[in-house]
Amino acid sequence: MSSTIQLKSDDKLKELPHNIEAEQGLIGAILINNDIIFDILDIVNETHFYEPIHKLIFSVIIKISNKGQLASPITLKSYFEVEKSLEDIGGSSYLARLANSAVSLDYAKNYAQIIYDLSIRRGLYELGGKVQYEAIESDVNIGPNELIENAERDLYQISEKGISNSGVQTFTTAVEEAVELAKKAFEKDSSVVGLSSHFRDLDSKLGGFHPSDLIIIAGRPSMGKTSLATNIAFNIARDAHINNDSNSSVLFFSLEMSSEQLATRILSEQAKISSSDIRKGNLSEGDLDNLVSVSKDILEIPLYIDDTPAINVGSISSRARKLKRKNGLGAIVIDYLQLVRPSKSSKNETRVLEISDITQSLKALAKELNIPIIALSQLSRQVEQREDKKPQLSDLRESGSIEQDSDVVMFIFREEYYLEKNEPALGTSDYIEWQQKMEEIHGQADLLIAKQRHGPTGNIKLSFERKYTRFGNFVSKSETDSYD
Repeated sequence: MSSTIQLKSDDKLKELPHNIEAEQGLIGAILINNDIIFDILDIVNETHFYEPIHKLIFSVIIKISNKGQLASPITLKSYFEVEKSLEDIGGSSYLARLANSAVSLDYAKNYAQIIYDLSIRRGLYELGGKVQYEAIESDVNIGPNELIENAERDLYQISEKGISNSGVQTFTTAVEEAVELAKKAFEKDSSVVGLSSHFRDLDSKLGGFHPSDLIIIAGRPSMGKTSLATNIAFNIARDAHINNDSNSSVLFFSLEMSSEQLATRILSEQAKISSSDIRKGNLSEGDLDNLVSVSKDILEIPLYIDDTPAINVGSISSRARKLKRKNGLGAIVIDYLQLVRPSKSSKNETRVLEISDITQSLKALAKELNIPIIALSQLSRQVEQREDKKPQLSDLRESGSIEQDSDVVMFIFREEYYLEKNEPALGTSDYIEWQQKMEEIHGQADLLIAKQRHGPTGNIKLSFERKYTRFGNFVSKSETDSYD
């Protein structure tokens, strides 16, 4: 019955690690008591079984159980009589033999762990062979760092999923997963299903940041891209700390600012002390006490900062996989896209092709790790040439690939910045009009959602305190008056 793979070692044939009896005992136990499924599903799935027919039987049991039906030798019999998958090993009577091999619940968990461990060993052996082959046979243009990153990616997949890849799945499975997500959304108290930014209108529009999404936040210099990204990253990490959820930690790749500069921004925003005053040491004793107190409060927040300059997308992927494997990971923030180097260097590639490689790789990483990735992006100078400075999708640098690969594209725009630069002469009628307009838009920012693959586009308003590099929920004058 067993379809074994033969390996040659020291002139002796050896089989890949497996335990057919453990597989038979576990499946038999499930056929006798379906409740065992709930105790072992966090240990094994069908891909961990060595014997192909056991993979098939286990997957059918799970499908039947998911429908709320009993999985037993009798209920499975009709399925396998149609499929004729068991003919070579005695037909449906083999199911009865499996039931006779049943073990107790305690043994079932042990057997599940044995099956999983042996699956990992097989995966490691296969990975070792692949690494050896690629080290010798791969193209000389592929550098050793790229080979290491590929090996780390494969090792991560083994550690997370055993030897399986998602591969082809039935429409039934996809629909069941979609319904499960809908149930989770329904059971939540708020409309925010993903990770919350804590910006009320943004969360309402997006429903939070969702797993596997690539989110682009773009803007011209001085619009506050880094500030907004830092605020969002801190808010997500703070939620993770409050909820004791290590799986929602945040990894922030800061390619332009040092980790110390980024930490100063966070301290400024939280303590409401100017970051300039913090850097210069222009602090009162009360400010210093406040700063120390705030720093103690946020020390345990799971926000990780990597300030490696000119990092390539392969290293980003490798470090993210490592962090998720060791500490858990809920989101990645990259500041900013145009400073990331592609995984493969080629003098013949244009910058457009390089950005395309980067955005495709980031989208693939978001799907692989099942987390949202938020990447900042610069805009082209053509924004400055227009009378209306509000950004458009066509303003994205190398916009084709960025727009195509992303799930959400948002532009940060502060009209106050442009208006401030065009101050008329004091005492003129234009100055009075300018002053009135400045008062009207002071401390306001627009977040323009130009693309959302899963929902509506539109504009939302945020407040912005430039002194503290802090964005917040916008409160209109009418709302403020109603509070008085």
